[in-house]
Amino acid sequence: MHKAGQPGKSTLADEELLSLYRTTGNAEYFGELYHRYIPLVYGLCLKYLQHAENAQDAVMQLYEDLAAKLDRYDIKVFRTWLYSVAKNHCLQMLRKEKHEIRVDFDVQIMESDMFFHLFDERRDEEQFEALRKCMEQLPEPQRISISKFFMDEMSYADIVDDTGYRLKSVKSYIQNGKRNLKICIEKQISQ
Repeated sequence: MHKAGQPGKSTLADEELLSLYRTTGNAEYFGELYHRYIPLVYGLCLKYLQHAENAQDAVMQLYEDLAAKLDRYDIKVFRTWLYSVAKNHCLQMLRKEKHEIRVDFDVQIMESDMFFHLFDERRDEEQFEALRKCMEQLPEPQRISISKFFMDEMSYADIVDDTGYRLKSVKSYIQNGKRNLKICIEKQISQ
């Protein structure tokens, strides 16, 4: 029961719950906020991980991780931010499991609709050498963002924390860096 004169948690907007959680530290506020999006997060995790048990584990892991470090993020729209963080979490799980990701991303979900396999450990020497040379040719922000995302398996949010770049910039650096690498590697290999 909520006190008279105070709105119930379920009637508060996402931003209000987030603000209350940050100011009070009361886990009930974050719990209510996260609970609203469990179906979205579960559906997303199920799409990427393709096993109900793994998706359930990811939903729980995300809740624990986010509750502990929510203060570090500048969140404008919680739903959009959560979707992005959940997607990155699933991609990291897949990377750790398979070392290569083959998911057909829809353009509205991912910045790029192409497959990206350049960091597969089984690539032959020619491709690896081309990748190394092309990484050196990338502008520094692209090189740093690509390296942290694919090699260090950091999420967008972690790259923002680590580099000080803005979230939109990190996404752009990764998208443009992938495109530049693909073009460069194709040129290197065809020589």
